[in-house]
Amino acid sequence: MGITVAKFGGTSLADADQIKKVREIILQDPSRRFIVASAPGKRYPDDTKITDMLIGCYNLAVSGRDYQSELSKVEKRFRKIIDELQVDISFDEEMEVIDRHLGGSSPEQEYMASRGEYLNSKILAAYLGYTFVDPAWCICFDENGDLDLFMTKRALGAALRPLKKAVIAGFYGADPSDRIRTFSRGGSDITGSLVSLAIGADLYENWTDVSGLLAADPRIVDDPKGVEYLSYRELRTLSYMGASVLHTDAVLPVSDLGIPINIKNTNRPEDFGTVIVRKMPKGKTRYPVTGIAGRRGMTVIQVEKVMVSDDAGFSALMLDILKNMGLPFEQCLTGIDTITLVIRSDLLESRKEELISEIRETLKPDFLGIKENQSMIAVVGEKGTEACDANVRVLEAVADAGIEISTINQGAGKLNLLIGVPEERYEDAIRAMYDSISI
Repeated sequence: MGITVAKFGGTSLADADQIKKVREIILQDPSRRFIVASAPGKRYPDDTKITDMLIGCYNLAVSGRDYQSELSKVEKRFRKIIDELQVDISFDEEMEVIDRHLGGSSPEQEYMASRGEYLNSKILAAYLGYTFVDPAWCICFDENGDLDLFMTKRALGAALRPLKKAVIAGFYGADPSDRIRTFSRGGSDITGSLVSLAIGADLYENWTDVSGLLAADPRIVDDPKGVEYLSYRELRTLSYMGASVLHTDAVLPVSDLGIPINIKNTNRPEDFGTVIVRKMPKGKTRYPVTGIAGRRGMTVIQVEKVMVSDDAGFSALMLDILKNMGLPFEQCLTGIDTITLVIRSDLLESRKEELISEIRETLKPDFLGIKENQSMIAVVGEKGTEACDANVRVLEAVADAGIEISTINQGAGKLNLLIGVPEERYEDAIRAMYDSISI
């Protein structure tokens, strides 16, 4: 019998009824031996996630305000879950520890943000009769808060291999000083991937509230097709560009061993979902384009200087300026006598004038142009963009819709075509692109 790692998201574990569904799913397949749990998410649209409530307690505490009322709401929600599941577990001691932490001289946000996963995982482990594993013991961060993959693989493997069945809290670990460290939001996906890597799982299931990945955003495109199979590279690109089914970094650990990821729906467990693999299984249709995703909130900066292509140091100077200012960029496009940068507007906002001044002083360009309120759209396909006319049809569709294109970029790997369009035409562009190709 193989080993399946099953990660359940916040909506899957939002209340006792959802946790009962999760138990049924787990018990249906004996290979589901290692379970990764998130903190309780929203029970209904206007609800508040437990993690947000805990961070709210932290914000109240560090500002010197009373946090007890908000912390009491967190405790009541967990008590309700425990009572409805009829689990023999008490959180009195854990809540006292959290209270003392908040009332101390230096409460920490990452510690507070992690307590939802910690408490919910203890409930789920008790409900299932599985061993609870605290990732503070075995998911290792360094002093700077970066994941130590080598140590994590060793420690996590040593902690889990002797166990027949376990529930591991998602989202966090600890550094050498035993300080709690967290991944970015959605980081329980990464925990599931790390667990799969450490024990050499045969399958990593990621259970959420949708039946896999859709080829486009259903809020923009009516009834987009579901994607049954896609590659690790395609998923990383789509996730990075806004398809939020799976955390971007969750792909990397499992891809090393070729462990497939199956995105499944807790509320519709019979649905096939989406399977992410290294190579498409034989007999499965490879569509020219796997999906379309995009991100708003971009600024395009164009720098022109005659003979720039003959100056080997010009691009390096541009990148040095960004590095010294701590400004990451989404794209850097070079052409004859031009360099074009795409930067997130929220990161650029407070540094824009400083950046422009530095470019003018250091590079002395002939022209410096800025286009704000731009969006970037990725048309993603492992083979499609090099093997068919998908790119031509996409660009024709955008042009026919009268949408201005600010940038076009396709790397040598031809995994995706990146197109920049004004934010006010973002949704029009997505629809035009989707309608132009056969997905």
